[in-house]
Amino acid sequence: MKRFILGCAAAFAVAALAPAAASATVTPGVQTVTDGAQCTANFIFRDAGGTYVGQAAHCSGTGAATDTNGCDSGSLPIGTPVQVSGASQSGTLVYNSWITMQQSGESDADTCAFNDFALVRLGAADAAAVNPSVPGFGGPTGVADPPSNAGATVFTYGNSSLRGGVTKLSPKQGVVVQEQGSGWSRDVYTATPGIPGDSGSGFLDASGRAIGVLSTVQIAPLAASNGVGNLNKELAYARAHGFGGLDVVTGGPFNGNLVNAILGA
Repeated sequence: MKRFILGCAAAFAVAALAPAAASATVTPGVQTVTDGAQCTANFIFRDAGGTYVGQAAHCSGTGAATDTNGCDSGSLPIGTPVQVSGASQSGTLVYNSWITMQQSGESDADTCAFNDFALVRLGAADAAAVNPSVPGFGGPTGVADPPSNAGATVFTYGNSSLRGGVTKLSPKQGVVVQEQGSGWSRDVYTATPGIPGDSGSGFLDASGRAIGVLSTVQIAPLAASNGVGNLNKELAYARAHGFGGLDVVTGGPFNGNLVNAILGA
């Protein structure tokens, strides 16, 4: 099996993402830029230490697109500033699963290969302007393991700068193809596969529960499928390594209607 980090798009000016509520400027699906590399935020998280947007760990990676093993891949350090679309100031990288696995001496091959999750802490003023609802679909309604059965429906919202700000291309529906890595990942097909800049996008199941984070593009044996990390496992790992009270913030009512999500109905 050949796996490549999905990649991050070079940042350039695009139209701002419409907020989920009139007073909100930061939501799931906004763009994040780490040292020039653009990714997509997945969900909003909170614990006693603050409010965070989630992204993929590889969004701050310093290696090549083929560096998918978090236990030996380079990363920018904790404390790196991250631009978050809609925020009044840069957020701060406070957790990166790759760095954490290396510091803790992680040796499980599946964990090393598929644990691809990071947290960017927002400043206090921006934390007060967050709406946790996923654009178009609503939710998340909670957190769950991603479905393992082939053909199970999933939903996601990408925000690559390569789309030039055309947000109608961002909502997508897909299906699970197979499980990978002892439950750490799912291969997923969507109508159009994730592209550079979609990295870190959140995935929802048919009930609107947060289930995954977009990580890689598969070259073989399932060409053009995407590797989606198991958010439940990634959260458990973060909780065990310094973020004990961390949880996803639930959003508004979920509606898995792709047409309405595209049209903004």
